[in-house]
Order: sequence, then C-alpha cells, then structure tokens
Amino acid sequence: MHQGNQTTISEFLLLGLSNQPEQQKLLFVLFLSMYLVTVVGNGLIILAISLDSYLHTPMYFFLANLSFADISSISTSVPKMLMNIQTKSQSISYESCITQMYFSIMFVAIDNFILVVMAYDRFVAICHPLNYRTIMNPRLCIFLTAISWVLSNTVSLTHTLLLLQLIFCDSNTLPHFFCDLAPLLKLSCSDTMINELVLFIVGLPVITFPFVLILFSYIFIVRAVLRISSKEGKWKAFSTCGSHLTVVLLFYGTIVGVYFFPSSTHSGDRDKIGAVVFTVVTPMVNPFIYSLRNKDMKGALRKLISRKISLPI
Repeated sequence: MHQGNQTTISEFLLLGLSNQPEQQKLLFVLFLSMYLVTVVGNGLIILAISLDSYLHTPMYFFLANLSFADISSISTSVPKMLMNIQTKSQSISYESCITQMYFSIMFVAIDNFILVVMAYDRFVAICHPLNYRTIMNPRLCIFLTAISWVLSNTVSLTHTLLLLQLIFCDSNTLPHFFCDLAPLLKLSCSDTMINELVLFIVGLPVITFPFVLILFSYIFIVRAVLRISSKEGKWKAFSTCGSHLTVVLLFYGTIVGVYFFPSSTHSGDRDKIGAVVFTVVTPMVNPFIYSLRNKDMKGALRKLISRKISLPI
C-alpha cells in the first residue's frame, strides 16, 4: 500500500516479451548475450578514449558520454528481465517500477541530445576548421554535455512526477518487459489526459527539435564538402562524420518505422519492438559502428587490447 502515492497496489507484474515457457530459455540466452556485448563494447570505447591521449578531443568526449548512456540505458531494463526469467517471477515493486521508468526515459533522451551535440561538433569541424579548437573549447564541451544531462533529467522527472499522481487500482499487469511510460498510463484507472498532453507537448520537441538541428547541420556539412575540389578531401571530410550519421539514421529511422508508419501488429507489440530497439539493439550496435568505421578508434582499441594481453607477460 502506498497511500502517499495515491495507489492501492504494491507491485506490478511484467509479462515480458513472450508468455511461452519454451521460449524463456532462448530469450534469456539472447538478451544476456546482447547485454554483455553492449557493456563490453561500450566499456572498451570509454576505456580506449580515457587512456589514449590522441582521442582527447571533443568528438570522442561526446562519444564517451554516448557510450556511458548506452550502458546505463540497457542496464535499466535487461538485468531485471533476466532475473525474472531465471527466478520465474514476474513481479517488480512499485518503487522499482517508477525508478526504472525514470531512468529509461532519461537515457533515451540523453542519446537524443548527445547526437545533436555531436552533429554540431562535426558541423564546426568541417564548416569552420580553422576556428574549431577555439569554438569547441573544453568549457563549451562540458557545458553542452551538462545541458544534455540536465534536460534529459528534467524531461524524465516531469513524466515521473505526473505519473505519481495517478491511481492504480486492481489491475497491475504490464504487457511489457520493463516499466515503460505508455503501458503504465494505460494501466492507470485515473484520468491520464494531462499526462498524455504533457507527453505530446514535451515529447514532440524533444524528438523533432534535435532532429531538425541535425538535419540543418548536415545540410551545411554537405554544402561545405561539395566545395572541396579534391576527391580525397571530400572523402576525408565525409568519413569524419560517417559513423555519427549511421547512428543518427538508426536512431531516428527506428522512431519513424515503429511509431509513424502504420503496422498490422498490435500497438502493444509496437511498443515492445520500439523499446527493444532503443534500450537493447541501438546501444549494442553503436560500438561496432564507431569502431568499424573509425580508424582512430580501431587503432586505440588495438592498442588497448594489446596492452591487456601483454600485462600478464
């Protein structure tokens, strides 16, 4: 009982991705593997950037923040899901559920804001190369990163405080693998009009405004690159932002594909698909994108791995 939070239930039941018992072992192995790959991959990127002084630049500083956010994002949902499968329990306490929702919103939002900051960094590097170090000074980099984290927490805190005002009656079953905002709103027996209105008013600019800024950044980047006379110069300029552009297309392409195109599947299934992509798939593939398409990162990772191997010797 949580009378202060206006609820008559003490826990929720997470139904997960499947209710078929024979699929639980497969899901456990699959998501455990994806979780380990994500943590190790992003952890290696953070470690490589920290130890290699050549990577102590604004672009890699932002990348380290993105990798930390990706580790945190997948850690908000997958460990609890794996524990529930292993223990054959579907329960999660009210407090844990609200906390899980808060951090899941925050880390998806921080990915969004960090991507636009990285786009601005590439814009300055390609369109104003002579003034790059002056513009992208350490103070501005820290400020842009801090603003991204503050805005993400503000967005998440807004939705969380509004959710705490809702009443949850007899039904406590969530058709999801973690506590996401949308299924929680559907589960409440209160009037959720204000929550849904704020979700639209806050959520729409949080997605569209960064996307528009990224779009305009790349319009200016393409215009600047096309002015370069040599093919080598054009390729070098494009290669510096290729990894970032790939991640941007993956992130926003998922939003468009899951939430804007009509689908024959149930809306609940689309929520699950979107949640899996945002919280599991995207954090897992980001290290591969940045390591496979980036010579500096590949070199730093090779040095890091060779250093680890040579330590016992």
